[in-house]
Amino acid sequence: MATREEILSAAQRHLISEPTASLGDLASAAGIGRATLHRHFASRDELLVEIAERSLDRWQERLDHVDVEAVAASGDGERIRACLIELMHAYVLDAEEFGVALTDHVATHTRALRERCDALLDREVLLHAAGQETGVLRRDVPARWIGHAVYGLLVAARDALEAGDVARRDLPDLVLTTLVDGVSA
Repeated sequence: MATREEILSAAQRHLISEPTASLGDLASAAGIGRATLHRHFASRDELLVEIAERSLDRWQERLDHVDVEAVAASGDGERIRACLIELMHAYVLDAEEFGVALTDHVATHTRALRERCDALLDREVLLHAAGQETGVLRRDVPARWIGHAVYGLLVAARDALEAGDVARRDLPDLVLTTLVDGVSA
């Protein structure tokens, strides 16, 4: 019998390619019956909320791992740049695993999830603002805009990978260089 963790992982993978998959489709993807899935999750929304919570947990782990507040407070441009690089590489990996949580309506419009997302974005924006102060990032845009741009790039990375438009190995550098350098010649 599949564990709750295995069910969630299978559902996450399946929802990336089939975002409107039914509970029956998700049960099949996990190799279980619909009744077994219902023992773990009363509804599709409940499953999606848990996937979104896991996504936010990962985001928090990433920010904690790099000690984003300490790096931002350091005022050290090289350290800030290295932190941005590490985060972008980690986020790209996470976008593939947790990609459904980036755009699913339940994940993006549930109040508690939205509030937690905003709090995590606030932490990340500290790093962007510090990057602006040290000249690592552009100063002529709001720091929160940079956070939204990162989000947009992660959605693009997820979609491009799913469509086969880019190689997985190229994604971290594509996201980072697009963020830092843009697409100008």
